[in-house]
Amino acid sequence: MPKQHSPAVVFDPVGGLHTRDVSLRPAGPGEVEIDVRAAGVCHSDLHIVNGDWPTDRPLVLGHEAAGVVTATGPGVTSVEAGDHVVLSWFAPCRKCRKCIAGQAWLCTGTRAVANTLPDGTTPFRDAQDEEVWPYLGLGAFTDRVVVPEAAAVKVPDDLPFDIGALLGCSITTGVGAVMNTAGVRPGESAVVVGAGGVGLSVVMGLRLVGADPVVAVDLSPERLAVAERFGATHTLDGRATDVATWCQEELGGMDYAFEAIGSPRVIETLPAMLTSGGAAVLVGMAPTDATGAFNLFDLADQGKRILGCNYGSSIGALDIPKLAGLYLAGRLPVDELIGTVRPLAEAPAAFDDLRASAGVRTILRP
Repeated sequence: MPKQHSPAVVFDPVGGLHTRDVSLRPAGPGEVEIDVRAAGVCHSDLHIVNGDWPTDRPLVLGHEAAGVVTATGPGVTSVEAGDHVVLSWFAPCRKCRKCIAGQAWLCTGTRAVANTLPDGTTPFRDAQDEEVWPYLGLGAFTDRVVVPEAAAVKVPDDLPFDIGALLGCSITTGVGAVMNTAGVRPGESAVVVGAGGVGLSVVMGLRLVGADPVVAVDLSPERLAVAERFGATHTLDGRATDVATWCQEELGGMDYAFEAIGSPRVIETLPAMLTSGGAAVLVGMAPTDATGAFNLFDLADQGKRILGCNYGSSIGALDIPKLAGLYLAGRLPVDELIGTVRPLAEAPAAFDDLRASAGVRTILRP
């Protein structure tokens, strides 16, 4: 029987961004096959398209998704056919020292960042029977995927797929940055630079823990308006305001400064926004070779800290169900994060919107 091919959004270092038909092999041991129902368009995908994170192979893009389990391979016990799942892009090995220590976001055994399944293979081939690789081990910009069991997190059936997709990366990263990485306490102050999907999730997390005041900074009036609805007490246009000076003069410096863009130039300004003892939290992912410069005397003299944040210091299997429960209980206004819903074929337009900082999160549906 001939293989069935489905369209997938692929970035190729030679051919660039395009749609290519791919086939999917069955789920093997420890793997899960999933019917993708919704996928978010994240800046980490744009980093690949823009060349910030170079790739030497064609990748099926997409790492923020939700769907329904259609089949499981031998040895899978946590999900079964018919379960609704969110895909957690950082699939931990569950065996290394960091995983055993409860720091799965620092897993040293995952193959996700190598854009393969745990055994080093890909489940995708194109119509010429050439290998195509899953971005971050998922490759969710198509209609079906095969992922490691650790990447398929069961969620309640009444969780909308569009919401579930955002739980796979942006919300877990943003809320986790507040609760896990920074450990913000009620009444502490924070500024969030960048009000895209991740930055707005940081604002949601700050409201959830009772931070006050909360300052949101962006170039988009639309995004700043959403930030206000999510709990920001102040909003600033980053073009018109020296944010560090404003934070010091108006609020005496901030306890936390979150950067959700990945801009080295912006990251360098974070310590000047802080009060003594404050922490800068690097949530946005910079290009792989990016460096920054800081006033080292100020950091030491004022006891300021710089905290790296990968995936919100989250463990997908634990944090995603918690966040799903908070959404279903009405405590996370995630619906407003969803801006445009597009068919998969309109992925290039979604990337154009992301480059232009237009709207909030775009959802693609196969």
